[in-house]
Amino acid sequence: MRIGFDIMGGDFAPTASIQGLLKVLPELAAEETVVLIGPETVIKEALVLQGADPSRFDIVHAPEIIEMGEHPTKALAQKPNSSISVGFQLLKEGKIDAFASAGNTGAMMVGALFSVKTIEGISRPCISTILPKINGKVGVLLDVGANADVKPEHLNQFALLGSVYAESVLQIAKPKIGLLNLGEEEGKGTIVLQGAYPLLKENKHLHFAGNIEGRDLFNDKADVIVCDGYVGNVVLKLCENFYELLLQQNIKNDYFDRYNYEMYGGMPILGVNAPVIIGHGISNALAFKNMLLQARGMVLSGLVDKIKNKLV
Repeated sequence: MRIGFDIMGGDFAPTASIQGLLKVLPELAAEETVVLIGPETVIKEALVLQGADPSRFDIVHAPEIIEMGEHPTKALAQKPNSSISVGFQLLKEGKIDAFASAGNTGAMMVGALFSVKTIEGISRPCISTILPKINGKVGVLLDVGANADVKPEHLNQFALLGSVYAESVLQIAKPKIGLLNLGEEEGKGTIVLQGAYPLLKENKHLHFAGNIEGRDLFNDKADVIVCDGYVGNVVLKLCENFYELLLQQNIKNDYFDRYNYEMYGGMPILGVNAPVIIGHGISNALAFKNMLLQARGMVLSGLVDKIKNKLV
């Protein structure tokens, strides 16, 4: 297995990304390799500063960097030698099995769509995130930002993607699907939600639990919670802020500590033909370590093939 890692992604690169790499190495098997993508000289200098021997690592030279504020499509076209562009080219050519970056989110999304492309039968890929449950388990929320406007059939596909991810990667048996809505009764919500409900109910691949409200996000009513990217992103940012507010108040809470993004490392793009992980721009060493472990888990689970089998 070869995991492509954008060393220049994130606000604290390359120091934090290299530190995360060195943290994850003891947990990888001998046949599992992390391919470092970025300016070769910068990567080697960062490795030396952390006491590592550059000759031990597989480095792919990518001299350009896509900055956070750049337009995704223009940047990918104008910077073919950027770490993100090169990473996706390697993924497209099958030279790496997964690609992870904490760089420009839009560029990662566009790069995935135009390189490895969408799985046949999926009209729109989406981004998912982990939801900590009050009972100690975890759930999945999707979409959290890729698709602000959706149609009922998109939500039905998001549910399928989330269900396979929950079962394959998170080891949740027969994950229950919930449609995030403003009421539990069938027929509630917008026209899109009303249209999605019967599709989810009739989908033979899903264990549909019905509509759920915001108060049910963290209980056991649903394992996979489906919504459009606009609503999902608001929920995601709110959850992240719970943790930050408690830190500011010097309050220690075991449950809310699980809202720390560092524990999960990144968010997978689901619905494309290879594992792609988007990390938080402020990722530190622990976040990078867990991002790489998540990419590894997606490869080992055979997630993409399992999604394709559900679409047959």
